[in-house]
Amino acid sequence: MVVAAKKTSQVVTHMAIAFTIAYVMTGSVVFSGLAIIIEPIINVLLLPFHEQAWAAVRARATSTKDRYLKIAAEKVSQTAMHMVVAFGVMFAATGSAAVGGVAAILEPVCNVLLLPLHDRFWDNLELRLNGKLNAA
Repeated sequence: MVVAAKKTSQVVTHMAIAFTIAYVMTGSVVFSGLAIIIEPIINVLLLPFHEQAWAAVRARATSTKDRYLKIAAEKVSQTAMHMVVAFGVMFAATGSAAVGGVAAILEPVCNVLLLPLHDRFWDNLELRLNGKLNAA
């Protein structure tokens, strides 16, 4: 139950970050609402292709170190893909490369800074709940 609540909360937090950035940059509630729907849909559509390609790359790893390097490269690639999508959505909406660029940088940075705090909260909650369940 806690895992489902945590995942739902992660999605809501991610969407709130995207909405806030889009709203600050455009001043439009309507566009910001559409952006938080359009961007994740595009990412969800692209992610299976990205994962499939990187699974093939990881399969060719020749050592543990090589495997870890490939995993790190995959994460960098996934972040870059996310940034390109964020840029594209904001650029398409505003026609401004500057606005698209700011969104492409701000959203991942905010996610990297805020989501670990979010996850720590949920992990601590789960530990407290498990502790109470185990003590009973």
